[in-house]
Order: sequence, then C-alpha cells, then structure tokens
Amino acid sequence: MHDLKHTTSRRHFLRSAGLGTTAALAGAAGLAPLTTAARPMQNADKKKLGFAIVGLGKFSQEEMMPAFKDCKHAEITALVSGSPDKAQRLAKEYGVDSKNIYNYQNFDSIKDNPAVDIVYVVLPPSMHAEYTIRAAQAGKHVLCEKPMAPTVEECQRMIDVCKKANRKLMIAYRAQFEPFNLDAIERIRKGELGKIQAITSDHGRIVDPKGDKADEWRVVRKLAGGGSLMDVGIYSLNATRYLTGEEPVEVTAQEYSDKSDPRFKEVENNIHFTLRFPSGILATCTSSYDIEQVKRFRVFGNKAWLDLDPATDYYEHEMTIGKKDGQMKPSIKEGNQFAAELDHMAESVMQNKTPKTPGEEGLQDVKIILAIYEAAKKGKPVKVN
Repeated sequence: MHDLKHTTSRRHFLRSAGLGTTAALAGAAGLAPLTTAARPMQNADKKKLGFAIVGLGKFSQEEMMPAFKDCKHAEITALVSGSPDKAQRLAKEYGVDSKNIYNYQNFDSIKDNPAVDIVYVVLPPSMHAEYTIRAAQAGKHVLCEKPMAPTVEECQRMIDVCKKANRKLMIAYRAQFEPFNLDAIERIRKGELGKIQAITSDHGRIVDPKGDKADEWRVVRKLAGGGSLMDVGIYSLNATRYLTGEEPVEVTAQEYSDKSDPRFKEVENNIHFTLRFPSGILATCTSSYDIEQVKRFRVFGNKAWLDLDPATDYYEHEMTIGKKDGQMKPSIKEGNQFAAELDHMAESVMQNKTPKTPGEEGLQDVKIILAIYEAAKKGKPVKVN
C-alpha cells in the first residue's frame, strides 16, 4: 500500500483504483506493523505551524488552500501530489519550497522534514486511513477530511495509530467552526427556542462525473465508500448531533436509486433517514445526488423555530428565527470557517490539547452512517451502539 509504483498522477491512480486494479486502496488493515516510535511535540514554539496538503484537487485549490491567507497559526509548507506540473504551479503560487514537494511514492520521507508539523489529508475516503496512518508513523499530526473512512475498523485504526504515535488527529468538520452554526448552537443551549422537539436537515447536489472531473471518484464505491449519504448526508447527520448535543439511539431509513442511471450503479442517490435521540427529539434528514444545491436545517422548539438556509455553504449563510409574534433575521458576521478550522488544529498541537472534532467524532458519524445503510436495507429500525 505504501508504494504506488505506477502512479503518474492522482487522477490516473484514482481511475485505476476505480477499475479494481490498484491494491493501494485495500484498506488500513493491510498496513505493515508500526515501526515509528512516538516523537515529542514538534515546533510548539512557532507562531505558525507548517501544513503538508495531501491531494491537490478542486476542493483543495478553490476552497481550502486560499483560506491559509487568513490563518494566524497555520501555513502551507509542503504539497503532496501525483501531478508534478500541478504541484510546481501551486508551490510557486503559495511560496512553497520546491524541495517540499512530494508524490505518493516518496510520501513517507516527509518524516525528515521539520518544516511539516501537520498533514492535511484531502483525498477520497478510501484513502484516508492509509495516509493518516503513514503521516502519524512519520511523526506528523493529522487533519483528515470527512467522512473519516468507509469502515469502523479503519476509523478505529486511525485513532489507535495516532494515539500510539502521540500525534493529534482531527477530522475536518468545518461547519463546527462556522459563525452561523455556532450561533445556532448557542441559542439552543441558552433555551431561546424552548424545549427542542424536532429537527429537519436536508443536503443535496447534482453529481456529474462526466461534466466535472472532481465528481469522478464520488460514483465509485471503492473510492467513496458510499454515495450521497457519505458525501453530503453526513452534513445533515452531523448537524443533528451538534445541535442537540446528544447521540442518536435508533435510526430508520429508506433509500431509492435509479440503477438505470450510470451514476448510481455502485452508489446510492436518495436516502431519507430519521434519528431518535435520548431526550425524545426526532430528526428527519435527507441526502441526494440528484437535486439542486440544498444545504439547510430547521430546529423546532416549543417557543420558537430556527432556520439556517444555507446552513453549510462555504461563504453564505442566512438565519431566520420564528416566534408567535413574527420572524427575525439575526445579524451575524460571516467568517472564514476554513481558516478557523486550520488555526484550531494548529493551536491544538501548540497547546497540546484535544481538537474539538477528534477522530472519535468522525468514528461516531461512520457508525451511524453504517446503521442508516443497515436500516435502509432491512426496512426496520436499527439501534445505534
């Protein structure tokens, strides 16, 4: 798994893996035993910690990497890509020394680079475990995109390896660092809505693997681990957890996918799922790969309701609160959620504290997602452990 010997570009690698010819995506369970001893915390006295970005796709280039300009404690110091031309272009753009450009074959040599404190894994979900584990074995802290991994076993191994290596592991739940979402949580905790009765949360987008190369891996189960639920439904799911502050005890679900549509031969399109929480709150959620952009939730209390639409956009959010005497739109300042997330990871390393969204947060979502898939398959409620 550590040697992607025939890789000339990340896209070529992904396409090969999608055809089932690449062993590199076999899962973390096949990794060699740990050989790297735990290292002391690196560069804790620096004002900014260095990030190596693993995976230079559309999301990295257009959304995440530009956010570093607003960071107080984080900076890009290395790039990892199978495309030398792309890596060189981005290195020049972000002032990264060309000697700090790596590919998937020599990635492990990052252990010898003191300019790198944190590795940010921005790859398809099936690759998260491998590169998180390799980064930790190289003595680096890890920020990993969501979903954490396709299986509970891979998630747990990621957590275990990072703990054994004494490295921080954080999952990139950007919405938990976004001002509107944080404001919604605060209002709920203060009781502004009264006793919460129900939540609805919907996320969807059009997946277009032919028109958008960034979508190619999303319709390949071996790479994505699942369909709309794994990719966008996780926003609906995670929102219900941070809004309630509770963990669901039971799920029900229904799934529908048109298998004559080539996009959905391997992954699901529409999933409707409900979550039952210990306090009695019921959450009704949807995810879809074939509806126009929707990223919203509504929280119903016995004093008021709160609507955030869009709720998980990159840059634009709108909150509405409804009470018996009318509606209001609170004035909340937009903030750079990516920069806040990156700085939080850096501060967690600097201050030797557990990140707000550690590996256990990602593991919990994956457990619930798999329970939702099981409920949809069985057509009956499934308990969540």
